[in-house]
Amino acid sequence: MEALIQALQSQSAFFSQFSESLLALIFFVLFGLLFATVAAVCALVFVYLERKVSAHMQDRLGPMEVNTEIPVLKKIGHGWAQTLADAFKLLLKEDIIPDAADRRLHLIAPFILFAAVIAAFAVMPFGEKLVVSDMNIGVFFVLAITSFSVIGVILAGWASNNKWSLLGGMRSAAQIVSYEIPNGLVVLVIVMQVGSMRFNDIVIAQSGGILNWHVFQFFPLNLIAFIIAFLATLAEANRAPFDLPEAESELTAGFATEYSGFKWAIFYLSEYANMFLIGIFLSALFLGGWTSPFGSLFGGFFDQPGWQPIWIILKAVAIVFLQMWLRWTLPRLRVDQLMYTSWKVLTPFAFVAIFGVGLWMLL
Repeated sequence: MEALIQALQSQSAFFSQFSESLLALIFFVLFGLLFATVAAVCALVFVYLERKVSAHMQDRLGPMEVNTEIPVLKKIGHGWAQTLADAFKLLLKEDIIPDAADRRLHLIAPFILFAAVIAAFAVMPFGEKLVVSDMNIGVFFVLAITSFSVIGVILAGWASNNKWSLLGGMRSAAQIVSYEIPNGLVVLVIVMQVGSMRFNDIVIAQSGGILNWHVFQFFPLNLIAFIIAFLATLAEANRAPFDLPEAESELTAGFATEYSGFKWAIFYLSEYANMFLIGIFLSALFLGGWTSPFGSLFGGFFDQPGWQPIWIILKAVAIVFLQMWLRWTLPRLRVDQLMYTSWKVLTPFAFVAIFGVGLWMLL
């Protein structure tokens, strides 16, 4: 009888653990789908925004004709539905794989890149309580998980069996590895000041108004660190003027040359999701994150929890706009200039910022 009771207890404990694991799996799958949906919507919005930003900067119209016949939406105009039409076109387009390509690697490469970007959103603080996983090593997690994107790019270049794709993949590997060095160094500047790698601790340390944001502290060292971090993340996202891995005038489309349809859309989606991720990341480290720039002004009205996601999204969108601005302003660098900028400009200045802030704090 006792053996039967023990067997039933062990069986119930097993089912209890199984149910908890199943619930945890369902929870993470749902959040993964949520972030994938948010990333897709962000990509659509940012594609439309980039088209209009470039059109205004270069004094041209851009897509203007595609709208719906719904009266309320038709008044918006400006070809806002062109982006939706392009998205449906990519979803319905034929998926072409070269005969000599490695079909398996060709398939998984864009999804590795997309997964690396989406996984980083798990620790992004959209509010003090609005974060999926409030890790005490959140900053380190972002730096580590986003480095996986280079694997997807190299796989895409290698699996395509195309010289332009392979050159783009190799360029991307060298570029991302090079610019991770100054980016990681300037992140240490903020971690030293706060004494924590938890995003919420970093954001809370900047509460009290715009003058308490890290970018304005230890002037001008933190400002230098912010500029280095912005340029380094711009290069890691393969954005102009650091877009050598997919340089159209040299490599056709680089690592994405042999991709079409849905898989090409995944690469495109990953790029814009990465831009938004960079905006959130830099906002949390340097621009106060979800805190209000007004501090205790207006009776602290803008510091209430409901405003937190609005503030950090606005700051992230401002950084995304700056990335777009630079794309349509600066010419593409040469490969030697790209490496020179990382190893002989950004990295030395990053060390200056680290030692300067460390000495300042010590004295």
